[in-house]
This record gives sequence, structure tokens and C-alpha cells, in this order.
Amino acid sequence: MNLLFFLTPKQDVAFIYDDFTLRQTLEKMEYHRYSSIPVLTRRGEYTGTITEGDLLWYIKNHMDLSCERAEDVPVSAVPRKRDYLPVPVTTTMDELVAAAMTQNFVPVVDDKKSFIGLVKRNSIIQYCYDRVCGGARESRASRSEKARA
Repeated sequence: MNLLFFLTPKQDVAFIYDDFTLRQTLEKMEYHRYSSIPVLTRRGEYTGTITEGDLLWYIKNHMDLSCERAEDVPVSAVPRKRDYLPVPVTTTMDELVAAAMTQNFVPVVDDKKSFIGLVKRNSIIQYCYDRVCGGARESRASRSEKARA
């Protein structure tokens, strides 16, 4: 199976640029109801992932932060606990599944390190479920047919 089968292309993904402000980031995440979002450069390169937790810890440590002041804080000033590791478009299914086990989504980059989209963990889970349960259903159906014959 090819990774591109599962890819949500960049044009259909909400992301932020690394020069966004804290307020822009909060508003984009709230609008899309995301708990984490990819961070890109203006050249389209993937630089990491920012999460609600990263933002909450930053706000906690800057209690005097207001919505107006959040417009002056670049999101690049917010420390990130960890970034979701991107995979190249040539990644195997085994590697993709391994990456998805610890990330909500897997960023996908091309050979120039440009972000081309992401693979959502639920897409991979659905694929695995269909393979396991679909195979089980087929086996039961063929056993039923053999029993009738």
C-alpha cells in the first residue's frame, strides 16, 4: 500500500506559519478545533508541531498575558515539548504505522523537505481495521458457503 493513498493534501490541512503570533495560532486552532497543528516556514518547509499543551504552559508561565499582548508574541517564542516527526513520501506502511502510534498525525514531506500533507492516525487505524475485520468477514462468508455446499 502506498502512503499517498492516506494523504490529506496540504491544501486541505490547517497549519500555521512560524511567523504567526500566539493569538493567530490560538484562533486558528480554536476555529478548526485542533489540539495540535503543523508549523511551516513561508517557503513551505515543515518545522514542527505546536500543541494546546505547549500554548497552555506558555500562558501559565506568562500570567500577565492578555489577548492584546498575545498579538505581539511570535509563536516561535513558545517552547514546544516535542515535534511530530515527518516522514518522506517514500515511507513504507510499517514505518508509517510506527510513526502514527505516537502521533495524532504524521507530517509528510517531499525530497526537498517541503510539507505536502499529512496522514491522520484514524485513517491508518481504519485501514488496519478493514484489513483485519474485512479478512475475518471474508473467511466467515467462505466457511458459510462451504458449509451450504
